[in-house]
Amino acid sequence: MTTRPATEPVGLPRWLLVPAAAGVLLVAVPVVGLLLRVPWAELPRLLGSEASLAALGLSLRTSVAATALATALGVPLALVLAWARPPLVRLVRTVVLLPLVLPPVVSGLALLTTFGRRGLLGRHLEVLGLDIAFSTTAVVLAQAFVALPFLVLSVEGAARSTGRRHEVVAAGLGARPTTVLRRVTLPLLAPALGSGTALAFARCLGEFGATLTFAGSLQGVTRTLPLEIYLQRETNPDAAVALALVLVALAAVIVLLTQRPARSADRGRRSDGGSA
Repeated sequence: MTTRPATEPVGLPRWLLVPAAAGVLLVAVPVVGLLLRVPWAELPRLLGSEASLAALGLSLRTSVAATALATALGVPLALVLAWARPPLVRLVRTVVLLPLVLPPVVSGLALLTTFGRRGLLGRHLEVLGLDIAFSTTAVVLAQAFVALPFLVLSVEGAARSTGRRHEVVAAGLGARPTTVLRRVTLPLLAPALGSGTALAFARCLGEFGATLTFAGSLQGVTRTLPLEIYLQRETNPDAAVALALVLVALAAVIVLLTQRPARSADRGRRSDGGSA
């Protein structure tokens, strides 16, 4: 048996191409079907309607706010989960990742029973004049609730793989913990933070079930783009397809952005290997 050089890539079994191609077709064919259904000639009129513009504007505003909230909470949480010691880490991680597997309607119901007028916290907030359910704030909370795990998974995995050797060196040179976090940890995690933020934003933009259950569907207040697509599907299918095209385009851009750090890292590894 001949041996291969350590740097030469190992070939894949050819039979893997069959299920791989089937997986591509499973995703690509429905997208192509949607593109073929788009009424391109009427696209400006359909996308320029008052309801469409209101839904798109609301989705973008709430998604940005929810992503900022998920980032502000998710990055510290991811670092704690990556570097804290058991036994509570596994329990906390299980709770944080629950929105990944919960049906969106269940997530919305959980938020409603917590922040609704008669909810665990909602009844106390109402005394203070804060009514969260069925408001724009509810949309932001619903989106952040379902998007937070995506950011935590990305940052935590990167923090675990990177290790803490750079932080140890910086601390040994006299840097304070906050300085180490700002000057060492966050720059090292920048690619994962960027991809995690993009994925969280995409999840916020596409959120439907939790938003509908917790925030309702009021035009200009809580009716985001997915909700508008759902409503237009029965009354105006062409408008629904046109709005769906917007979400597909935004999702494609976000996916491309999340792949840029990975390609850069691959190039860096290849150059390191070549120089060695």
